[in-house]
Amino acid sequence: MTTVLKIGGARAVDPAGALADVAELVSQGEDVVVVHGGSTAVDDTLEALGEEPTYVETPGGVVGRFTDERTMEVFEMVLPGKLNTDLTEALQNQGVNAVGLSGVDGKVLSGRRKSAVRVVEDGKKKIKRGDHSGKITDVNADLLETLLAGEYTPVVTVPMLGEEKSGGYTAVNADADRAAAAVAGALDATLVVLTDVPGILEDPEDESTLIETADDPAGLELIEDAAEGFMTKKVMAAKEALSDGADEVVVADANAEEPVLSAVDGGGTHIAASALADDADAEPEAETEQ
Repeated sequence: MTTVLKIGGARAVDPAGALADVAELVSQGEDVVVVHGGSTAVDDTLEALGEEPTYVETPGGVVGRFTDERTMEVFEMVLPGKLNTDLTEALQNQGVNAVGLSGVDGKVLSGRRKSAVRVVEDGKKKIKRGDHSGKITDVNADLLETLLAGEYTPVVTVPMLGEEKSGGYTAVNADADRAAAAVAGALDATLVVLTDVPGILEDPEDESTLIETADDPAGLELIEDAAEGFMTKKVMAAKEALSDGADEVVVADANAEEPVLSAVDGGGTHIAASALADDADAEPEAETEQ
């Protein structure tokens, strides 16, 4: 079995327990790919440089980062440069032969670049240009499978390789949850998304309202209705992973005891492929390109 583990970048998330679980799974002969974000660290770095991060709302109501050229430079410094190195180092210290990769390396993550996005400002729809982002449409599964076969553990992060309409490529930002979803789908893996809450809650203020499973369209509808804020993107990523071939998606607490092991053993919220409605009425891409 292959497990794709998404480690979140929220301040409240401590990756130590998850990395210990990765070491345990690898010692048992399991294949693991770690995918991580780091949006919080990017914001902290921007603020340390005296700059403000920019967030925008799409017409679909999804709030996301607008990545201008300067922000992209910071992404390249922080994610593959700092955070990926730190996680790879930590796994090596756990006895895991980890290999750090950005999406640019070996075309691990690629797709078309978005240079303009549709946003809503002051209640009006507008086109905002100068964006450095993209939607992942291709994963180099051969490279990841080659590393796994050689008993290496890939540690993957954005940027992705964005194809320009005029030809050539540019390193651009992509949502880390959706990057993990793309990797899980390409490897027919189980996707475990660790975050700073126990899973998807019917009432975000009440942990006792955890939705434990969704194995039919009604269950998925309940999850979609309950998700709000940052969890909206995680549910979107879960649907994409399952549509692309992932076995199952689990959203669970990064700070739980043995967070990965407990997640695959039934903890958190489990979403099965059978929860996807088999119809053509899926919602369109929330972030559209001009």
